Amino acid sequence: MSLKRCLLCFGFMGGGLATLVLLGCAFTENKMVAGNIAAINHVEGTAINWFSVNGYRAHGGGGSSCCIIMPVKWRPGLEVEVEWEVDPNSSAEMPSVTSNKFHEVYARHAESYRVYRAVVAIPEWPEKKSCSLNVHFLTCNRVEVTTSCWVYGHPSYPIQEPLDMQEPTVCPN
Repeated sequence: MSLKRCLLCFGFMGGGLATLVLLGCAFTENKMVAGNIAAINHVEGTAINWFSVNGYRAHGGGGSSCCIIMPVKWRPGLEVEVEWEVDPNSSAEMPSVTSNKFHEVYARHAESYRVYRAVVAIPEWPEKKSCSLNVHFLTCNRVEVTTSCWVYGHPSYPIQEPLDMQEPTVCPN
């Protein structure tokens, strides 16, 4: 089975059988490696409840989750499908979890959650220099990813969008 076919079927998913299948179908020049995925939310007043990359689900509250399978060497056309759930009113006041009203209030609050999907190109990285796959959640439900080994905020980091950006009144198409 070709690597391209493996990726179409299993899409870099981490864990269990998918990892074994991907590693088993990788050729010498197409070695795969596991890496962490992390979320960086740039939008003020919203929370990323969870996100997934090619079906591998992770927490959206910051930090890294293990693992995503990626090729050691970048190739043109590499993409990931990102799905995420947004709480557009993350600062809403909620009653105590022990309160009789908590479940009712939370259920009403959760009705405003929204799920989005985007297919995003993975930018080129130097051979054998990929690090974590960082997923940046931007205004207007835009997503960018990077495998840069620099940390967010460093001048060499490729995504320089600030944190706590305000959603515009109207998003460009």
